[in-house]
Amino acid sequence: MAACMVSGVRRSEYITPVLQDLHWLPVSQRVVFKTALMVWKCIRGVAPACISDLCVPATANSGRQRLRSAATGTLLVPCAQTATGLRSFAVNGPATWNRLPPALRSPDLSESAFKRALKTHLFLTAWGHSDVFMKYQTYLLTYTCL
Repeated sequence: MAACMVSGVRRSEYITPVLQDLHWLPVSQRVVFKTALMVWKCIRGVAPACISDLCVPATANSGRQRLRSAATGTLLVPCAQTATGLRSFAVNGPATWNRLPPALRSPDLSESAFKRALKTHLFLTAWGHSDVFMKYQTYLLTYTCL
């Protein structure tokens, strides 16, 4: 509805091209963006302690310190028994973080750089720009850790 108001498109017309032109993410990708940003804040110690305690690095488990996953910045994802548990931040936050490309999980990214790179990643995956996505992945791996 907001995209229709901003662009002047009628409600009966397709909204996808308008969202792409405005560089807006679909709702599902926006949820991923907000969740990943909250996890980023938890890892950096900017979020409240009650939320930060839910994001446990894989290196915190003594049996996993030598695994490859510990070196890539992944988080431990607790088991959930119910559908509600799967949607909780304690499970969904770390799972969302682990699905991000390794370059986005880099500890060297500032908040603004992380948000910009995350939105670009989600935009390219949401709208199916696979050729641009591959070039972007190469760029992200090359230039974000300078």
